[in-house]
Formats: sequence, C-alpha cells, structure tokens
Amino acid sequence: MNTRKLLSTAALAVAALAAPLASMAQDWPSAPIRLMVPFAAGGGSDIIARLIAPKLYTALGQQVVVENKPGGSSIIGTQIVAKAPADGYTLLLVDSSIMLNPSLFKNLPYDALKDFIPVIHVASGPVILAANPALPANTVGELIAEAKARPGALFYGSGGIGAPTHLSGELFNQTAGTQITHVPYKGTGEAISAAIGNQVSLIFTGISTAGPAIQAGKLKGLAVTGDQRAAALPDVPTFAQAGLPKVDNRTHWVLLVPAGTPPAVVQRLNAEFNKIAADPEVKERVLSLGYTMEGGTPETIAALTKSEIEKWGRVIKAAGIKAQ
Repeated sequence: MNTRKLLSTAALAVAALAAPLASMAQDWPSAPIRLMVPFAAGGGSDIIARLIAPKLYTALGQQVVVENKPGGSSIIGTQIVAKAPADGYTLLLVDSSIMLNPSLFKNLPYDALKDFIPVIHVASGPVILAANPALPANTVGELIAEAKARPGALFYGSGGIGAPTHLSGELFNQTAGTQITHVPYKGTGEAISAAIGNQVSLIFTGISTAGPAIQAGKLKGLAVTGDQRAAALPDVPTFAQAGLPKVDNRTHWVLLVPAGTPPAVVQRLNAEFNKIAADPEVKERVLSLGYTMEGGTPETIAALTKSEIEKWGRVIKAAGIKAQ
C-alpha cells in the first residue's frame, strides 16, 4: 500500500471514530445527569450542588440528580467519576480536596490532572481565622507576638489531618513564623465547638460555619483571606490588611467530567454554568453563605487546579503532613 493510500485509510479511521462522538455530543443530553458530590449532605459542596441542579435542569431539559458519596477525603466519590463513561452524564462537583489530595495520599486511585477535564470554576469562599474571646490577642499582629513568645502553647482546631482547615493553619505558621499547635477533630463542627468551648484558642474555617458564632459573640474574627473583606463580616480585616498577604488561600469548588468527554459537551456545560453563575438568585444565595460564584473558561480552572496542587504540595511537604 502506498503512502497516499495509508494516509487516506488513517483519515477514514479517524473520521469513523469521531463520528459517534460528534453524534453523541449533538444529541446530549437525552437522559438524566448524575451530579456527584463526594461529601455528605448538608456541607458546602452539597448546598452548592443542590442550588445549581434545578437551574441546570431548566437549561438542559433533563433531570440532574445530586448523588452524595462521602468518604476517604472525597476520594470515594471522585474515583467513581474518574472511572465513569466519558459521555457527559456523570459530573463531579468537588471542593479544594481535588487540589490537596495529590500531595496527601501516595496512591490515589485517580490522577487529578489526567483523569478529568475541567469544566468551570463554580465558586470560591474565603477562609477565616477565628478565636475564642478569652484569647488576649485581638489582631493578627498581637496573635503572632503571643505565639512567638510562647511557641507551641497556643492551639488551633481543624476538621482532621490534611483537611483544608488544617492546611490553612500550617500555611499561617509557615508564613508568620509561628508554632501554633494543630489539634485535629472528627469534622469542622467538632472543631468549631472546641473553639467556642475554649478547648482550643483558634480555628481556620469557612465563613458559613464560623460566621454565626462570631455574630453571636461566641468567637471573634481576626482575619479573612481574599482581596476584600467578606460582606457577611465587614468588620474583619483581610490577611493582607493585617500584614500577611501570602496567607491567600481560599476554598474552591470546581466542576469536572471524566477525561475523554466530547469537547462539545464540555463547552455546553461551561456555557450553561456561566449563565447560572451570573443568575442574581444564585449569586445572592451563595453570597449569603459567604461564598462567591465564579465562572470562566475550562482553561482558567485548569490553570488554577495545577497552581493550587503545586502550592499546597509545598506547604504539605514543609509541614511533613501525611494523611491517615
């Protein structure tokens, strides 16, 4: 067979493979869509998913079923999506754990960058440093001075080893040069209760969990991450305003699909989610939780994911953290 015939045969083979994908993308969606949330019901990821699902149903004309698969620091549900057919009928809405786990676990059953196609940056939320009112320090500067005067004597609670609330504290320690001791609990709720009860002096967490306690005077806010103060807690300065601009972590929620999903499906999902992100009702509801709807292109969230994996990899390595 000559070169021309070989090229012609190869082109026909490619076309034959591409035709079913193109047809599938054109007909999509023709069945209900599964929106996987790798966490228990009631958390931030679940709230966002259930807020978005009916809007997506209206846009696509197919039912969007939110499915919770908690466990393993989001690994169980995430793995299910990684191994699902790449047909646009299984979506993953996950938080920053997708960016943290590659550095926490040696043998993940998926590759966070290779096994998924990023669709969109759904939302983000600042992290707040809150303290028990009995702590003498009322500012970040005073906290740093007290922590340096008594290395290891102050304690902060988290939702568990390797949780975002834990890593936020380690980022603070590394940035401020402090040695505030970490105390892991079985979830953020327990850590909040411990801070309110003064079993620990400090906690790094989301505004949606700490906000009510701060507003009730049970905790005091020292600083929040982000470029501007949180609308829900306007009296709490940013870390940049407090002199620590490098404490810039936020919780991110992203939408992913299995690698190999047709580009047309990814583009349609991205377009519809951008419309949802701009919906005033959705924006107001998410803002009331202390979060911000984001949006953007698949390329934007791909770059953010890669950057966050690298950043937290450095923090985790420096702190010697190993998931249990």
